[in-house]
Amino acid sequence: MANTRDANETTPLLDSGLSVNRPPPSVFHGRRLACAAILLAESLERIAFYGITSNLVLFLNSSPFYWMGTQASQAPLIFMGITYLISPFGGWLADAYIGKFWAIAGSLILYFIGMLFFPFIANDDTRIRLCGEVAAFPVQPAECLSTNSTPSNITCPTRAPYCGAAVYSGLILIALGVGTVKSNITPFGADQVKDRGPEATRRFFNWFYWCINLGAILSLGGVAYIQQNFSFVPGFIIPAVCLGVSFLVFLLGRTVFITKPADGSAFTDMFKILGFLCCAPKIPKEPSLLRPKPTLLDSAKVTYGGKFPEEKVEEVKALVKILPVFFALIPYWTVYFQMQTTYILQGLHLRIPDTGNSSSDSHQMTFRFPAAWLTMFDAVLILMLIPLKDKVVDPILKRRGLLPSSLKRIAVGMFFVMWSAVAAGILETKRLQIVKSNHTIDQVLGNVTYYAADLPIWWQVPQYVLIGISEIFASIAGLEFAYSAAPKSMQSAIMGLFFFFSGIGSFVGSGLLAIVSLKAIGWMYSHKDFGNINDCSLHYYFFLLAGIQGVTLLVFLIISVKYDKQRGRTGSQSQSRSVS
Repeated sequence: MANTRDANETTPLLDSGLSVNRPPPSVFHGRRLACAAILLAESLERIAFYGITSNLVLFLNSSPFYWMGTQASQAPLIFMGITYLISPFGGWLADAYIGKFWAIAGSLILYFIGMLFFPFIANDDTRIRLCGEVAAFPVQPAECLSTNSTPSNITCPTRAPYCGAAVYSGLILIALGVGTVKSNITPFGADQVKDRGPEATRRFFNWFYWCINLGAILSLGGVAYIQQNFSFVPGFIIPAVCLGVSFLVFLLGRTVFITKPADGSAFTDMFKILGFLCCAPKIPKEPSLLRPKPTLLDSAKVTYGGKFPEEKVEEVKALVKILPVFFALIPYWTVYFQMQTTYILQGLHLRIPDTGNSSSDSHQMTFRFPAAWLTMFDAVLILMLIPLKDKVVDPILKRRGLLPSSLKRIAVGMFFVMWSAVAAGILETKRLQIVKSNHTIDQVLGNVTYYAADLPIWWQVPQYVLIGISEIFASIAGLEFAYSAAPKSMQSAIMGLFFFFSGIGSFVGSGLLAIVSLKAIGWMYSHKDFGNINDCSLHYYFFLLAGIQGVTLLVFLIISVKYDKQRGRTGSQSQSRSVS
């Protein structure tokens, strides 16, 4: 293999000791330490991330905040939307100015500052200094508290979310940090092994995603339990400490990383080309029989009277071909992010088991299963199935020529996530039937009482398992597609766009939740309690998401078939040119 590294690219010294006569035993030989540092840093960062998001709904529902169920569910959706929308900017910053390594290191510092907000918000003394005293709830007219529908001429006053400015300030700082980390750490990790071929890249993505879910399990298993059953103060301090350790691990790994300097942003070139096409005067061109009719983007090339090199325009054309796939993934992300928002809200209104008994010993420790733990079914499933997929299933399919393309795997993931929303809707329908039959129990979680249906929370397991299966297909294949389909100079930019469209999916979920909370629709409209959803129609929302995803799946199948055929033709043409 020819040495194609840039002159300014730095590589670890321990990579130079490979024997010429003996082939390396593994595609990761000589790169294990660099990959291990990235994977460990990512696992610790995920512990911090899920330490904030997993119980955010419960935190904002609990005393003294008492945010409404819709407001508490929208906060993480907005947070995750900002997180992913900022990703292209993080990729542009790394490519154009400071490089991936320093972009990740700087964003981890910003991330850490945002994390420090939450221990202070959770502590009574510091929270009062930040947010002031708790405002009293407004007095509700009698019509707002009746069991019948509220008359249209009656306005039910609501209280502004207590401490909302401080909560959203911390979330925005974290989102800025997470978004920049996301857009850069994935291609930065792939850079460590990309010269070992596509097999090494595919395997790195598998283990990268495995470590993401390992961090999720550790956070959900330990941090979520501490938050729900002890206190949110240590429950927020632990994630902040993990993030600090992640920063140190990543910084110390610089000696073994392959790093590249910033060499210009593909986004900058893209906007220059698009600006030229929009603003440049149209010059009539002489017809030519020697070359095909130019497309709109071709007219920006020097050979067609434009002012941009051919390779730059071809990179933008490659981006335009990828965008329909990213658009089609928006409904997938909309459903996926329900796992950390409305699924949690639904779980808080189901019977959660504990070890309490009728003993008169008031000092006896009572264990209550954290509602956020069900998210672990998704993560545990991924931890078990990814090694099986990487070591057994994929090699067998590859030997037989049956390994599906990344787009086909994304379509399979969409199918499973659609059925996750259907399962959630069916469960919510049954839960509301039980509630209307007055089979409710008072369930105290995080110092707030939920009027839960007498139905075990284990009935949520199928919807979480279905999302876990969908991730193995859609999310991992999406990362692989975004990296492999991008021109080399646009990998950070396109990875940023991949996460950008994830953020749009989160905002779509938040927007739909706001729309169905309007009084005119009424699916999530209730002023009779704060944090409880027994007078709402959350099942309609879940069925709406499933319907949108089902329609999108059909459209995506058409897009993927066309893209695979087009890519196959392009590959055969380039191969024939190289032979000739």
